[in-house]
This record gives sequence, C-alpha cells and structure tokens, in this order.
Amino acid sequence: MRTIGLIGGMSWESSIEYYRIINKTVGDRLGGLHSAKSIMYSVDFAEIQALQQQGKWDEATELMIDAAKHVENGGADFVIICTNTMHMMADEVQKHIQIPLLHIADATVEKIKSKGMRKIGLLGTRFTMEEDFYKGRLIDKHGLEVIIPTAEEREIVHRVIFDELCVGERKESSRKQYVGIMDHLVENGAEGIILGCTEIGLLVRDEDSRVPLFDTTRIHAVAAVEYALTV
Repeated sequence: MRTIGLIGGMSWESSIEYYRIINKTVGDRLGGLHSAKSIMYSVDFAEIQALQQQGKWDEATELMIDAAKHVENGGADFVIICTNTMHMMADEVQKHIQIPLLHIADATVEKIKSKGMRKIGLLGTRFTMEEDFYKGRLIDKHGLEVIIPTAEEREIVHRVIFDELCVGERKESSRKQYVGIMDHLVENGAEGIILGCTEIGLLVRDEDSRVPLFDTTRIHAVAAVEYALTV
C-alpha cells in the first residue's frame, strides 16, 4: 500500500470527509482492521482565504509548495490537494516535488466520461467557476462543455461555501437555493453537475438533483485509495 499525502485544512470540514472516505474505502477493499497509510499537512485556512481574496496567488502557491514538500519529506508516495480551488497551482506544485500529484479534476472527468456525458454543470467557489485553471482544464484537456451559473447565482454559491459550509453551518434555506441553481443548470442543458467545492457535498445530496451529481470530495478520495492500492 502506498502512503497517501494529503494537503488539508481548506476547510478542515471537508478534510475530515477525505480522511473518513479514504479509510472507509480501504477498510471495505481490504477488510478487517485495515486503514489507509496517510500523512496530512493541514494549513491555516484563514491565511489561504486572505490571499485568495487579495488575489495574491503567487504567495498562496508558495504555501502550497511548502505544504507539499512537508508531505513528501514525511514519506508520502503521492499527494492530493484536498480542495478544488487550490488546484489553481497544482501544476506549479508538481514541478517542485518528486512524487505524483493526483489532480481532482482529472479524477472527476473519468467518472463523467464513464457515464457518457459531455455537457456538464459546475458549482464551486467563484474562482473555480470563473477562472480557467479548472473550467479550462475540463474544456481544453478533456473536451467537455461546461455550464456555470449566472453571476448572481455564482455569488450565492460562493457566499454559502465561505460563510456557512466552511464554518460548519448547514442551512435548509441555502440547500433550497442550491437546488434552484442546479435546476437552472439542467434547464440550460447540463447532463450532470460537478460539486466542484469539497464542502458542497455536505449540503446537497443526489436526491436534490434531477441529474447525476459528481461529488469531487468522494471521487478524489476514492481515486487516492485506488492509486494507493495499485502497487
């Protein structure tokens, strides 16, 4: 079994889910008392969020590189970044370490393509929905057609993530807003919807959507297990 390196804390609410899913999946695959060999470096999310808001992505990149090096030096065989937004600097992080980085979008696309889908809705932070590092990867590298919410809806999705989900709040009113936004994506042709923030799966479930949901937290965590057990 390979040792999984996790860069977490963005937010710790979803990092818990990564840890739970990874260990539960290893237990299911191997049985008995088996759990994952893993190392997590957890950052202070307030520092990261401040850099995001200020557009100081170079400084945020340095923090991610430092975290990845800590994980690598700790003995991890590969690394995953436990958040979608900070994959903005995934390629740069990979350049500074000697172990593989498993990209969350690539793992998600495998699931989407296995369903034969090409037109996909995307929810996430404002950065993930609007910047090319994620949406562009889906389009240019994987040939998907990506639909995002309206500007007003994107602000709602972003606000709920940072003001509620990242601090452990789950509001029924916010779930209903998300359901309405997902309905609009479907009306615009989405065959499925990517939950492109690792906290969104804490709020909405499969039954909230008329089309399949692709929970990036679960997909990424399970992909990490599959890689760890392929030795």
